[in-house]
Amino acid sequence: MNQQIENNFSYHAPKDGQPAVYQEIREKAKELAYLIEQSCPNSREKSLAFTNLEQAVFWANAAIARS
Repeated sequence: MNQQIENNFSYHAPKDGQPAVYQEIREKAKELAYLIEQSCPNSREKSLAFTNLEQAVFWANAAIARS
């Protein structure tokens, strides 16, 4: 059995305090998303910035949940 595979592909119920951290990460990412929306011209690069911001939030939350 591979512990990393087991951990990465399992449900991780939120522990005490984690939902608040998830919310804080989402709020900060939303602030940045609005800055990108206001500052950057519509373009492939802007779309990629949004995609990568979403990925950053996902991976930050995964780091919290999996640890």
